[in-house]
Amino acid sequence: MTETTDWYSEDAATLGDRLMAAREAAGLTQSKLARLIGVRMPTLRGWEEDRTEPRANKLSMVSGVLNVSIPWLLTGEGPGVEEPSLVPEDPNHAPIKTALAEIRELKAQLLDATHRVQLVEKQLQKVQLESASQENSVKDEI
Repeated sequence: MTETTDWYSEDAATLGDRLMAAREAAGLTQSKLARLIGVRMPTLRGWEEDRTEPRANKLSMVSGVLNVSIPWLLTGEGPGVEEPSLVPEDPNHAPIKTALAEIRELKAQLLDATHRVQLVEKQLQKVQLESASQENSVKDEI
């Protein structure tokens, strides 16, 4: 196990990405890991696909079973798994490395955009609640 690298940083990877990488590094299938931590396959699949997140107790179990730290799973910081060596050091593989770097960059941009969308959505919800509250107070005065 090694300290975090850019490959699994918070900007380049999600909890689901890190969970899948740690599971694969441990040589476990989704079904085996699900059995070990006592969850159903759709639950684990949801975590790896970033549709849902594990509760603290399950996150702790996953961390122990996969031998990675909880901070690494959440943020990519701390003891985790090493970067995958997808492409051997060979000048002929430069286009593949470039494409992988671009994919990581696009992923980071998508994560950032998703975060910004969530912030705007919260602001709109707040405005909507305030508007509804004002309408109710006007109705109460009438």
